[in-house]
Amino acid sequence: MNYFIKKRYFDLFISSILLIILLFPIMIIYFILKIFYTTNPIYFSKRVGKNNIIFLMPKFRTMTEDAPQVAKNKINNKYITRLGRLLRYSSLDELPQLFSVLFGKMSLVGPRPALFNQKGLILLRSKKKIHHIKPGITGWAQINGRDKISIRKKVELDYYYYNNLSLYMDIKIIIITFFKVFNFRNILR
Repeated sequence: MNYFIKKRYFDLFISSILLIILLFPIMIIYFILKIFYTTNPIYFSKRVGKNNIIFLMPKFRTMTEDAPQVAKNKINNKYITRLGRLLRYSSLDELPQLFSVLFGKMSLVGPRPALFNQKGLILLRSKKKIHHIKPGITGWAQINGRDKISIRKKVELDYYYYNNLSLYMDIKIIIITFFKVFNFRNILR
């Protein structure tokens, strides 16, 4: 069986299990955001998916409505809400992306989807053909620096992943991600 078919089954299986396990915490976060903020608790960010096709990626809202759509390392902290800071710090803001995996827009593992306006990142990934794979909730670049690395280094790590695609690599990245999330290092606050 082809890697991409196995990967899709793997994504469906794991994301379904995670959604069942995490449904209660997802609902609690949703209602807390709904109570404390008048806007929709789910924010849909324009992201670049497979083959550079734009899709809407869901996240729990962590910023005020007037926040610009820029990369995390360029956002002014005045736009991040107190609860949003906690959600980002714990990576809980990413939980709604499991639905994107379920619906086939994302994978559990792959390069993080670029914002639609991150032209440099999109161009560098396209030159190396990285755009031919689905973006992921986590990836090789995330476990090797996340927000603390340059765009060039991120693309270099994404390219390494692209050249070493395997279910073994995906499982390894998921396991390392689990430990990194609970370590809270290399996350911009």
